[in-house]
Amino acid sequence: MSTETAIQNETFNNLLNELQVNNYEPSANAIALLEVEARYIKDLKINIGNALNNNQYLTKKEAVLLALAVAVNEKFDLLKEGLTALAKNEGATDKELAEIVAATSLMATNNIFYRFRHFMNKDYYNNQQAGIKMSIMMNPVLGKEFFELVSLVISSVNGCEMCVTSHEQSVLLHGSSEQKVFEAVKVGAVIKGLITVLS
Repeated sequence: MSTETAIQNETFNNLLNELQVNNYEPSANAIALLEVEARYIKDLKINIGNALNNNQYLTKKEAVLLALAVAVNEKFDLLKEGLTALAKNEGATDKELAEIVAATSLMATNNIFYRFRHFMNKDYYNNQQAGIKMSIMMNPVLGKEFFELVSLVISSVNGCEMCVTSHEQSVLLHGSSEQKVFEAVKVGAVIKGLITVLS
């Protein structure tokens, strides 16, 4: 299937346009769906639309920034560029965008480290100082609650049980709600699913 044929799918093309994903060359996964005009393309578009636009507890800016964090985590540059543009349209500043990158990087570090501790569950490892500098968590530009929410979503995507538990407790202590946490994790899950198709 050529790129021209792939873009003939109106639903898929609309999804890319809404996410401001430009110059996309369809992956093997996308081509597999496009060649048979899979119904899942419509489901995916609806899921993305709902995750970014139809939340009761997350603002549109928050939803887009969470989606951006997942794109950064998954190293998907085309989606990262599109979501950066969408976040700026929602009022995100350069400092806020940089903090999304920093928070995602810190969680990539911590998720590996704390997953290892959890898997091993040995006194020696558990009693050692982590020695990982985390000063950005002290006074985040996006506010402590949202920083913790980003940390929770990335930890969920990366599968670190200890980090998910810790950040869920922290985000609630900083004034969030279980409803907002639920919506945030759903954004992360849906964006991860999108990247599975696009990459």
